[in-house]
Amino acid sequence: MVSTRTPGYSRPRGRFTGRSRTPAQTSATEASSRPGRPPRGFSVRPFPRQRGESTFPPTPDRLNGDRLARLASMRTVHLLGCLIAAGWAAAFPLVSDLANQRLWGLIAAPAYALAGLLCVALPRRHAARAAASVALVGAVVVPLALLALNGRHQSEVMVVERSAHLLLTTGTAYLPHPVVVTDYNPYLPAMSLFGMPRQVLGDSTAFARVAGDARIWFALTFFACLLAAWRLLRPSRPDGGDPRAPLLPLAVLTASPLIALALVVGGVDLPLIGVCCLAMALAERDRTVGAGLVLALACTLKWTAWPALPVAVLLLWRLYGRRPAARTALIGVGVSTLVILPSALAQPDALREQVVRFPLGMTAIRTPAGSPLPGKVLAGFGPTGHAISLSLMTLALIAVAIWLLARPPVSAIAAADLLAAGLAIAFMLAPAGRFGYLALPAVLVIWPRLAARRWSSRRPVPRGRVREEPQPVLPRG
Repeated sequence: MVSTRTPGYSRPRGRFTGRSRTPAQTSATEASSRPGRPPRGFSVRPFPRQRGESTFPPTPDRLNGDRLARLASMRTVHLLGCLIAAGWAAAFPLVSDLANQRLWGLIAAPAYALAGLLCVALPRRHAARAAASVALVGAVVVPLALLALNGRHQSEVMVVERSAHLLLTTGTAYLPHPVVVTDYNPYLPAMSLFGMPRQVLGDSTAFARVAGDARIWFALTFFACLLAAWRLLRPSRPDGGDPRAPLLPLAVLTASPLIALALVVGGVDLPLIGVCCLAMALAERDRTVGAGLVLALACTLKWTAWPALPVAVLLLWRLYGRRPAARTALIGVGVSTLVILPSALAQPDALREQVVRFPLGMTAIRTPAGSPLPGKVLAGFGPTGHAISLSLMTLALIAVAIWLLARPPVSAIAAADLLAAGLAIAFMLAPAGRFGYLALPAVLVIWPRLAARRWSSRRPVPRGRVREEPQPVLPRG
């Protein structure tokens, strides 16, 4: 019988790369001091690329990244982005029926227009930072300060702060018998943590009103997680890199209407965006305990984050093997169960009604979330349309799950893309959804690429690292 396995060859731990040195690497190390042609097989360099290692000639992915960087540095692109943002903000005072959104639009639109003017008027080396600063102040800082000092916010902020009060006084975050729409708490128990500063500081002074506002803690969690993900995913450099490198991209992202409006009026998805990005970065770097804890936090904020757990686990399995993947899965599932189980045992009906049925539009009191997305349009045709919307969403998510199992991700970018695809489909086809929900998949696609400085979802392979094909071994005698 002919064997195709090389004698003495041990399979690496991961499905994509292993930690232990293979015989091919050992032979390459031993033969590196001998003159002549380099041996075949794996190079002795560690994977991924280390500091100071040359990547010449440039790979196609690096060339694409350079082209994108040049495109992003063009004044015309900056001006066009500012004009689009200004037009988007200017539409809110005209079409929105929410006072907080109209206030944001009135302040943000002139700020975006001024930022566009600075993009073309200032010298190139100062234009980008000055425009980002003006947009950040005008679209985030000023409207947020005005709303926070006056105690104005979306109902979600009130729900989170009330859930913290209920958790401290009654031991559960849910009202037993909701009557009006603001009585419903569609979030899992960990979301109450963002309302705890209000219970500690109160609202008797201006400082307490701002520092205790849940929106501030949403934003701080968002920033901290994105900065940590940037540090984990950034390419290695001999000089260690500029510690200020992520500040400009983060300022531009925060000042964009995609994030600025949610941050100002009180979108609860900001911490979810941050922890999902951080979880994928930790999984790529084999930080199994950290990834498990961050995933547990995500899964106990909103149930829409639950797909992040299998995606990160499959990424770990693909890169590092079964044990790291199993360790992360056990930590994520175990900690999530410990957090959710007390509420599930104390108030199972309230948890099911408010956390599951209410966001899906299956309760007598309908969620105020509504945008002309396909699922919402279908649900408007009555029970039949509602059932069709749920069926299409389920079928689409099953298709994404099959794709995930057939082609597991090999990098944080690929994992974030798969998670973004699943969430975008769910938000588009859900019976109740908002355009603001799409900020989560959008940032999942954008931020890991900015941090890793590459466009492709494939993990970069250092030059000269070519896998050796095993030679068949003929039987003796």
